[in-house]
Amino acid sequence: MIDRHTRQTRARPIRPPRERGTWKAFALAALMHLLLGWLLYHGINWQNNTPAGSEAELWTEIPDLSTPTPRPAPVPPAPVKVQPAPPPAKDEEADIALQEKKRKQQEAAAREAQLAEQRRQQEQAQQEAEAKRQQQLAQQQAAMAAAQKAAQEKQKQAEKQKQLDQQKADQQKQQQQKAQQQKEADAAKTEQLKEQKEAKEKADAQAKAKADADAKAKEKAKADAAAKAKLDSERRARLAQLQGQAGGGSSDSGEGLAKGGAGRGAGGNATSPGYAEKVQRRVRPNIVWAGETAGLETVVTVRCAPSGTLLSSSISRSSGNDQWDEAALRAVRRSDPMPVDINGQAPASFTITLRPAGG
Repeated sequence: MIDRHTRQTRARPIRPPRERGTWKAFALAALMHLLLGWLLYHGINWQNNTPAGSEAELWTEIPDLSTPTPRPAPVPPAPVKVQPAPPPAKDEEADIALQEKKRKQQEAAAREAQLAEQRRQQEQAQQEAEAKRQQQLAQQQAAMAAAQKAAQEKQKQAEKQKQLDQQKADQQKQQQQKAQQQKEADAAKTEQLKEQKEAKEKADAQAKAKADADAKAKEKAKADAAAKAKLDSERRARLAQLQGQAGGGSSDSGEGLAKGGAGRGAGGNATSPGYAEKVQRRVRPNIVWAGETAGLETVVTVRCAPSGTLLSSSISRSSGNDQWDEAALRAVRRSDPMPVDINGQAPASFTITLRPAGG
């Protein structure tokens, strides 16, 4: 972890360490030089000066010659006071004392200068040591900064390489996912095509089976119709023969209304009393009619296979309303297959009388 001092050192450029106490050293040196110059000046000047002797000036008044004045009496001159010269012994002692004092002052100044020089040298040595220490510290900091920079560069390169590897791995993973998705899509498409093919084959098979069943049902219906027609013709022939033998007696037409007025058998097929109600329960829910209901009644003729499969249906008696007739015919066709009778078979043909609800 990089400390605060290292961050501050990185933030500003490395400069040479500032010397401490420079102005103080300059001030002391200037003071010592001034003191030394003052002492030397006064010492030399004192040695060059010789004791001056005493001097006296005499002044006399000059008379005014323009105006005659009485000449005063001459005044005797004032006595001149001449100071005696100091005894030479005392002057020599003073010189010696002054020289001794000057020597002591010079020695003190020299000592002060030496002390100042020593202090200056010590301060300079301290400054040099501090500068050297600062330089070493700066070198250490520079080395640490270089090492940290190298470590950071190495870490950046490692992270960059890691990112490249991760990107490469992600790309490979995406390619694998795309390949897997494409494979799954191809498999799904193949499966869908297979299912469509199977569904088509199944539909074709069902259609073929239905067509075969319809063909068989039609053939059976034709056979049944042919057999029925044959039976009817034979029955009619027997009836005619019997009538001829009995003298032309009349008989039943073979057609009877089913109970409830819902329908009646035809072609000599007898129906149970409840069959008409079965047919009504099958057909009536399929009637869709929203028009008028008064006076509408339609009779529909139905032909069925023994299984109840509807072979044909037609209007045998119209109500006079074509729309209601079509609705009644659609209701019969929607009721395919018709219910079977108690004998397990549906009548070959019968009629159904239909009226609208509430009509």
